[in-house]
Amino acid sequence: MLPDNLNTTIHILGAPGSGVTTLGKALAERLKIKHFDIDDYHWFTDDVLPYRRRRNPDHRRQLLAKDLDTHEGWVLSGALCGWGDVFIPRFDAVVYCWLPAEIRLARIQQRELARYGEERLAPGGDLHTVFEKFCTWAVAYDTDSENIRSRARELEWVEELTCPVLRLEEELAVEEMVERVLGFVGRG
Repeated sequence: MLPDNLNTTIHILGAPGSGVTTLGKALAERLKIKHFDIDDYHWFTDDVLPYRRRRNPDHRRQLLAKDLDTHEGWVLSGALCGWGDVFIPRFDAVVYCWLPAEIRLARIQQRELARYGEERLAPGGDLHTVFEKFCTWAVAYDTDSENIRSRARELEWVEELTCPVLRLEEELAVEEMVERVLGFVGRG
């Protein structure tokens, strides 16, 4: 059983397109606690063209620590393996999400089309190259163990955690994912 809702701290990570951020937002809303997404710390998010400039690890840690310190309870979605290991002692529970690459790729394509529009993602569009690189990397997540964000590396990282870990590795509706996490942490 985890602390009261206001004190709960949950980290969610996993394969790109598996629902990590979506689950994080829905879970935080349900628990009435703050949601933070690693992309907001990893990347300079004010850039006109997103996902091009990374913050250095020290800057990421500083910004994230400041935000986590201001809330007793939170849900943190996204990968921080390696650069964010300093935050591990703050986790009450961790959730790892994974789905087959073809499902994830379809979700990513749908999400990015809705977010940026077909014209920007199509050949000749200002986000085409970034989008293509991201899709290629997202599919390689399952097999490229040399990448810091790979299934093998994240599972290895998860195995070393001392807090409870839930693995969600099937396609579920968001509400069902939330219910599974709540049951896992003793709130179901």
